[in-house]
Amino acid sequence: MCDTLIVTRFATAKGVAIFGKNSDRPPNEGQSMVYFPAATHAKGGKVKCTYIEIPQAEKTHAVLLSKPFWMWGAEMGVNEHGLVIGNEAVYTKVPVSKEPALLGMDMLRAALERAVTPREAVQVIVDLLEQFGQGGNSASHGNSMYYHNSFLIANAEDAWVLETVEKEWAARQVRDVYSISNCLTLGNQYDIASPNLINFAVQKGFTKSQAGFDLARDYSDFVYTNFGRGRIRRAITRSVLEKQKGAFDIADMMSTLRHHEDKNFDPADTITHLDVCMHAGFGPIRGSQSTASMVVYLDKNNPIIFATGTSAPCTSIFKPFWLDSASLLDLGPVPTHQADSNSLFWEHEKLHRATLLNYPERIKTYAADRDALEKRFTEGALKLQNASAKERAEYTAECLRESRAAEAGWPSASKPRR
Repeated sequence: MCDTLIVTRFATAKGVAIFGKNSDRPPNEGQSMVYFPAATHAKGGKVKCTYIEIPQAEKTHAVLLSKPFWMWGAEMGVNEHGLVIGNEAVYTKVPVSKEPALLGMDMLRAALERAVTPREAVQVIVDLLEQFGQGGNSASHGNSMYYHNSFLIANAEDAWVLETVEKEWAARQVRDVYSISNCLTLGNQYDIASPNLINFAVQKGFTKSQAGFDLARDYSDFVYTNFGRGRIRRAITRSVLEKQKGAFDIADMMSTLRHHEDKNFDPADTITHLDVCMHAGFGPIRGSQSTASMVVYLDKNNPIIFATGTSAPCTSIFKPFWLDSASLLDLGPVPTHQADSNSLFWEHEKLHRATLLNYPERIKTYAADRDALEKRFTEGALKLQNASAKERAEYTAECLRESRAAEAGWPSASKPRR
C-alpha cells in the first residue's frame, strides 16, 4: 500500500514542481538509496530484471533509486535528466499472473534508465508491458504480493499518470496536482490508451457498452481496493493538494507524507486502520508499513532529492541528495531482511519500533527536533544549488551524520511504556 503525489510547477509556491511518495512494503524488508552510473552496453545484450531477461538498452542513464534489497527494480527514483517515477499496486478484476514476468518496480527502473521525458517514460513502460507482461511475486522471504501497477511520472515541465491492467493501459497528462494510491483513478478521462482497453472490458463483461466505459469503476477489484483504503487515502492527499494549490512547498509535501487522519493517532489502537503514513500491525490488513519516503524538488537545472532511507516518515528525517554527487557518497551497507545496526534502515528501526510501543507520548519527545533539523537541512540544500558536486556530497554526508546522531540521542528508545 503506497501513495504517490505530484504538484506541477503551476501549483507550487515557487513555480518548481514537487514530487512525493511513501513506499509501503513488508516491515522487515530493507530498502535503501542506491546509485547506478550511466553506462554503455553491448548491442544486442540482455539485462536480468528480478525474474526475467529483457533486451538491454545500448545506453542507460544514471539513476538514484529507493530500492528494496532483493529486487532489480525500485519503488521510486530519479535519473540524471530530472525524470522521477513512483509506482503503486492496483488491484483489478483481471487475475495477476503468478508466472515470472516484469514487476512494476522493474518497469520503473527500466524507464528511468532509458527515458529523458515523462512522455518517453510512458512509452518505455508500455512497450515493455505489451511485450513481456507484468506479474510474479512482488514480495520475498515468505511474503506474497501480486498486483498490477500504476505510475506517476514527472519532471520539471511535465507529468503523466499511467494505469495498467494486465497488458492494457491508459495514461493522462497532469495539469496541476494529482495523487495515486492503491486504486485505479482515470475513469473515462485519459489522453492515450491501449487499442483494446475498452473492448477487453466489454468482452469480460466488466462494462455493458463502449460508451459507458469507466476504467476505475469497471476494472477495479472490490475486496483489495476497498480493504486497502486506497480511495480513502487518495481522497486525503488530493484534498491537501487542492487546498494548498498555488502555495505548496517542500515542507508541505513532507507533512503530507506524514499524514495521520487522527491527531490522537495510536497504531496500537486498531488492526485495520491504514493511513498515508503507515505502520505495520497485527493481522493481514496492516501487514505493510511505509519503509521509505522521498520528496523531489524538481528544479529544472538541478533537482534535489529529499529521502528518508528509513521507515515511517513521521519518525524519520528527510535528508538531501543530488544525483550528480551521489557517486561520491558512502551510503553504507544495503539493508536486508535481517537486522543490521550498521545500516541506516535498521539503525532507525530501533527508534521507530520503540516509538510504536507508546506512540502518542513518544513521538512528542522528538517531533519538534525532527522538524527543526529537517528545516535546516532543506534551507541548506537550497543554498547549495550552484555549488560543486563535491560540496553537495559533503553536505549530504554531514546531514546523514547529524540525523543519525540526533536519532541516537532521542529518548524514545529508552523510555518505558507508562
